[in-house]
Amino acid sequence: MLDSDHNSTTHYFHSRKRSFTVLFLFILLLFISFVYALHAGSYAIPPERVFEILLQAITNPDSSSPPSAEQIVILGFRLPRIILAILTGMSLAVAGCVMQSLLGNPLVSPFTLGLSSAASFGAAVGIVFGTSFIPFIPALYENAIIICFAFIFGWFSILFIYAISKMKGTSGATLILSGVVIGYIFTAGVMSLKYITNDEKLREITLWLMGGMWGANWNAVLIVAPIAILCILWLELKAWDLNTLSAGDDVAKSLGVDVERLRLTGLLVSTIAASACLAFTGIIGFIGLMGPHISRMLIGNDNRYLIPCSACIGAVILLLSDTVARTIIAPVEIPVGVIMYVIGGAFFMFLILRGHHRVII
Repeated sequence: MLDSDHNSTTHYFHSRKRSFTVLFLFILLLFISFVYALHAGSYAIPPERVFEILLQAITNPDSSSPPSAEQIVILGFRLPRIILAILTGMSLAVAGCVMQSLLGNPLVSPFTLGLSSAASFGAAVGIVFGTSFIPFIPALYENAIIICFAFIFGWFSILFIYAISKMKGTSGATLILSGVVIGYIFTAGVMSLKYITNDEKLREITLWLMGGMWGANWNAVLIVAPIAILCILWLELKAWDLNTLSAGDDVAKSLGVDVERLRLTGLLVSTIAASACLAFTGIIGFIGLMGPHISRMLIGNDNRYLIPCSACIGAVILLLSDTVARTIIAPVEIPVGVIMYVIGGAFFMFLILRGHHRVII
């Protein structure tokens, strides 16, 4: 008995050490990716100059001297784009991780549940009709309207999935198929809006649906950052409660967890984080599946470490993908959504060929 307890304790500390090590390595990789992304581009800037510009911006933000071309490129274009990519990768990966824990299905993500398609329809409504819904709001806040519509329709899709999950006898495959159906319905809505709108807004919707960081600016960062950070922190605080769900609803309830409230609020917070990012970046798939799956393969199912690890992996994947998208045939940019489809498809094909399909099914 004592040997069993000793082995359990040793295994626990070994697992925790491994989790911290993996998390530290991905944080380091994220930092390296951050520096590389600031350096790379059609106008390459040496890393030492990048650090110099960042240090100057921090220590002397009110400098009266005119900015150099390098400062404009780094601070005006690349930095907000990189920060938005990091926040989006984190939000989508954490949303996928939490949704999988809440619904008990490792194939669940904002993409497979139809949230992305529903948010796309909401954003398309905001783009096409703009301030005509709320005429007293100036056009300056049109992005806020897009976010609101993306969230409302995204939340509707999650509510629908949640209602289905409450039905007796509902399987994981049923949830995924329901998400596919929702995706088709809202895709039809987007196609209808594209058909009736003018050329300028049609191009805006098309670019948005392809997924990219073209809309990245400091205003977008200021809107997305507090939403994403607060949502991720709240979900991390609920990691213990999420862990209890893996033992079943009855066990979680016996431990004092309000399961229904946890599921509803968890899905709400995940939807807020994902929708806020998607409103600015468009459809970016597979992050919500790849991040959590890679994390589980490396550190296991403990949400205390799984959530931050998924966030770091999602940020690294999207940041590097966006860097490739804007540099591979520079100065022409490829939509990062295209890059993600290639990477995501290759990743899951690799898992199947390696015989790891049991991890994701």
